[in-house]
Amino acid sequence: MIRQSISAALTAAMKARDAERVAALRLVQAALKNRDIEARTGDAPADDDALVIEVLQKMAKQRRESIEMYRAGGRDDLAAREAFELAVIEGFLPAQLDDAAAEAAIAAIAARVGATGPKDMGALMTAVKAELAGQVDMSRASRLARAVLEARATG
Repeated sequence: MIRQSISAALTAAMKARDAERVAALRLVQAALKNRDIEARTGDAPADDDALVIEVLQKMAKQRRESIEMYRAGGRDDLAAREAFELAVIEGFLPAQLDDAAAEAAIAAIAARVGATGPKDMGALMTAVKAELAGQVDMSRASRLARAVLEARATG
């Protein structure tokens, strides 16, 4: 479903002669095509949207890192282009949970899997990734999970 949305957006951007958006959407489609090729040799998710979300999240993370580096290097023109691509990519991602909702969900998962301290981080993150994939950036989820486990360990 997300893949079809991307194709429809590309067609609309081409008709509107929006060259920047066309370029960004073609980058997304190329990344999806590369992931499809990789999936032929490995284990592909059963849900196509899960695969697309995984690719989009990886692309968004790359854009965020590039924006930081370009701004640090004084290249605001390149940072602006990356920010535009990031906005296009994020337009296809499902809504992200805010910190409070994500922390509450992670705390509930921690209670369910019996995670009581930092030593249970691996088990907790496995469950979080399975349940909250696409809803929370995993680096942010890791930070929140660490805070939840520290709070549970101290009482």
